[in-house]
Amino acid sequence: MAANRPMAAIDAAMMTGDVLTNPMHVAALMIFTPPPGSDRHYVDDLYRDGLINLGGVDPRLSKRPRIGLDTLGRWVWEDVEVDLHSHVQRRVLPAGSGEPELWQLVADLHSLPLDRHRPLWMAYLIDGLDDGRYALYIKLHHTLVDGVEGMQMIADGLSPDPEARDVKPFYSAGEHAPEPARPEHGLPDPASALSAVAGAAASSIDLARNIIGGGIDYLGAAVEGISPVPMSAPFTRFNDSLGFKRAAAGGSWPLQRFRELADAARAGSGDPVTINDVLMTVVSGALRGWLLAHDELPDSSLIGICPISVRAGEGGAPDGSAGSDSGNMFGLQQCPLGTDLADPAERLTLIHRSMAWAKDQVARRGSAASMLLTAPSLAPTLLLSMLPLTVKWRTGYNLPISNVRGPREHMYYNGAHLDALYPVSTVFDGFGLNATICSYADTVSFGYVAGRSLVPDVDTLIPLTETALAELAAAIGW
Repeated sequence: MAANRPMAAIDAAMMTGDVLTNPMHVAALMIFTPPPGSDRHYVDDLYRDGLINLGGVDPRLSKRPRIGLDTLGRWVWEDVEVDLHSHVQRRVLPAGSGEPELWQLVADLHSLPLDRHRPLWMAYLIDGLDDGRYALYIKLHHTLVDGVEGMQMIADGLSPDPEARDVKPFYSAGEHAPEPARPEHGLPDPASALSAVAGAAASSIDLARNIIGGGIDYLGAAVEGISPVPMSAPFTRFNDSLGFKRAAAGGSWPLQRFRELADAARAGSGDPVTINDVLMTVVSGALRGWLLAHDELPDSSLIGICPISVRAGEGGAPDGSAGSDSGNMFGLQQCPLGTDLADPAERLTLIHRSMAWAKDQVARRGSAASMLLTAPSLAPTLLLSMLPLTVKWRTGYNLPISNVRGPREHMYYNGAHLDALYPVSTVFDGFGLNATICSYADTVSFGYVAGRSLVPDVDTLIPLTETALAELAAAIGW
């Protein structure tokens, strides 16, 4: 009989949300050019080879969630055998299809929930693009990986060497895959139990101290205008119930454009503006343009909720709340997006100050404290979308915005060049639009996902992103 392992609290909460509200999976879309000399059977061979000679499946992808009377009502992980034919599937686009048709298929696949009776992941090898390229769409439940770990899993299934022909797919046990977890048997010895209780007490005291200190910091930041007060975001269509269907779109730009914009902003203002600040400002400009085009721009600023990594070497977690070797290791912070400001340069200044403060808070207070401090706005955002007869004037946050670093080099899968890497994140009631950014080699990609009933024209955000980028460049004199 397979052994059960309790889920971390944050993962159990996401699994419960998956059951009660909307699917909580994240995804990525990769587009490849086959190696020179490939014939028309190349993708068929690729699919066949991906199902054999793996050398083992990644332990994170070899477990399924379970809850029942025998688990005392707790979510647990259960290790199982993986049927790769169920998890790795083929799709062929109609003749003459291009990227618009590919994105429509991705949106349809993203609408489907993962089967909780099996490990929570799927991969679709997609053929039929009119330029001879093929795509791989990967979908994983958010309880398995956060954005940083998920991107590392993808990178482990690629190689910087165009001549390498022994690369295993992402779902095999790669370089950074954790060791299979060992279930605990029996009761701990008294010394271990006493040590665990003492550690939990100390952790609770640290958490309480960080929550109190963080609350005081929030008040000060609200006075400065760099962190919003709870329930101060304007209610938009993004914050309604989103339905079952999804819409998705993506676009890529040269990373150098954003790097040079950040350099120009630093030189002009003297502030340590980051590339991430520029990326956030461009998303803000695209949202402002979309809302203006639909005559729905609120008088007050939209507020984004931003995951901030607390992995070792990326800020750390002083409260010890993210100490596992895998899974989700991030804090949450809020950021006013300045969509009420017509001047893109003013928007950049606001976002830079807000994000600098947010990163400092997560680094000093830890992920658990930061997430608890966002709860007063997060919970009402989710609940308001489910109450059809409630007056909806304000909400906690408007949309999640995140930025994930992808591979820094050009990558290949057994000779096929990875041309583009797009993030395809999660949406749920109250957060019907998601913007995720991903860097890869010398490019940066924007992925927008939405409830299809809320934002059916999500693809228009791609040209609006280019417009926002050009407007920001003009505003700072670059």
